[in-house]
Amino acid sequence: MADFPFDIVGFDLDGTLVDSAGDLAAAVNHALAVAGRPPFPVDRIRPMIGGGARLMLQSALKASGGDERLDELLPVLLGFYEANIAVTTRPFPGVIATLDALAARGVTLAVVTNKREHFTGLLLNELGLAHRFACVIGGDTIPGKAKPDPAPIVEMIRRCGGGRAAFVGDSMYDVNAARAAGIPVATYGAVAGADAVFDDHGELPGVLARLAG
Repeated sequence: MADFPFDIVGFDLDGTLVDSAGDLAAAVNHALAVAGRPPFPVDRIRPMIGGGARLMLQSALKASGGDERLDELLPVLLGFYEANIAVTTRPFPGVIATLDALAARGVTLAVVTNKREHFTGLLLNELGLAHRFACVIGGDTIPGKAKPDPAPIVEMIRRCGGGRAAFVGDSMYDVNAARAAGIPVATYGAVAGADAVFDDHGELPGVLARLAG
């Protein structure tokens, strides 16, 4: 480590590093259309994101009449999403500069997401981000262990060589997982229980430095 108080900084993906709500909503609405149900606007689907594809689709199905076709429609959603994974998804403003700034200060960067590992790798490659992260852990990397379980964050720290770590997310899944893993957490937007909150990615290195203090 150079002059930064954390050896490792882990990031959630959807809603934290990248704005993927448009592509995820398109996949949900495709599945809803197959079920003969009307689409939801993106802002209705956005709060459903974060717990993984199955939970996202289940929430949408329940909100549109019932989730009895969940197992049938999940492969429909996943197939559409894989084929359209980066149509509108892009990093949030300031993300690239912030990742550069942290790396320049000797920080090891990682991604821990509830998105399936295959789709996470595909999206990071499509966006040219994969090379920035020492490890990538998806919602299915540790079977049966996804955020808010602390196991993915504990594994992140192990894979990154150990040391003082912090996590950055945007949901209760992130806050609860980080707290259970015993590390501080900053959130993009206000989330109950977060140790720090930011609304501009350019602020994040300073937020983390203050958090360590």
